[in-house]
Amino acid sequence: MTTAKADPVRRSQAVSAATHVPSADAGRRDAQSRRRRQRRKSRLTAWAFIAPLAVYLAAFYVYPLYRNLDLSLRHYTVRSFVDNNAPFSGWDNFSQVLHDPTFGPALRNTMVFTLVSILFQYTAGIALAVFFNRRFPLAATLRALFLIPWLLPLIVSASTWSWMFNSESGVINYVSHLAGVGPVDWLTSPHWALTSVIIANVWIGIPFNLVVLYSGLQNIPGELYEAAALDGANPWQQFWRITFPLLRPVSAITVLLGLIYTLKVFDLIWIMTKGGPGDASSTLATWSYRLGFGSLLPQFGPGAAVGNILILIALVFGLLYIRVQRRQES
Repeated sequence: MTTAKADPVRRSQAVSAATHVPSADAGRRDAQSRRRRQRRKSRLTAWAFIAPLAVYLAAFYVYPLYRNLDLSLRHYTVRSFVDNNAPFSGWDNFSQVLHDPTFGPALRNTMVFTLVSILFQYTAGIALAVFFNRRFPLAATLRALFLIPWLLPLIVSASTWSWMFNSESGVINYVSHLAGVGPVDWLTSPHWALTSVIIANVWIGIPFNLVVLYSGLQNIPGELYEAAALDGANPWQQFWRITFPLLRPVSAITVLLGLIYTLKVFDLIWIMTKGGPGDASSTLATWSYRLGFGSLLPQFGPGAAVGNILILIALVFGLLYIRVQRRQES
């Protein structure tokens, strides 16, 4: 009797559960559908933000690089450049460039110009950063004045240095004359032309090193210097034991960015010496421009080949920069 009464109850419960299962499944499907729509909307929003940058990179980086590579692999003349029917020449342009007598001096000058500039820029930058890290009157004003070389247009800086280094009317020879030193042909002597452009480039690059390294110094706790002073460390020991080791991550980024930038310096050298006299101050950047645009019979293929070699060197330093940055972030 009890069993008979219980059977209708169980049947009603089973029917109720069966009617609720489809509605629960439908709810889960609706939730999954909403999540998919939200993810799709998020992806579309992300692509909408990325699209302008992608178009910019494709138009101003990818396509020019492709055209430069195409130029270096074809035998272009002025006529074939206009008609766009230059024959494919493979690696002939690169072979011609590598066997050119100018390649050795240009590569050597590029390395000397880059490494010496970075060495003096970094040394002066870290010295000034440590100097301005100490509080004293007018520190902020003086620090702002040191940014002027970085803010000036490069053509203005190069023209100013050209005037200062002028053999006949330059202020540098005038000051050296007052000191009893004879005049120096800074821009027209094979022995001094490269030195002149290095001095100008060091002057331009110091503010960048100062700003970055000074910001790195702000992250070093002052308690470390107080503890070192209590232990009897002098300022020089504090620099080598605290400042320099803790600035290594910032220093690595500063030096690598400086290398990438200095490798492709063109306008400063071209305005001051045009790579001369002869090849005394010619770098890969100025040589590439001279081949492609500096004569009545331009050599587009070899000029593009030199540019690609320079891009490859910069790419190596760029990958090194990315690796150092990832290591620091990890």
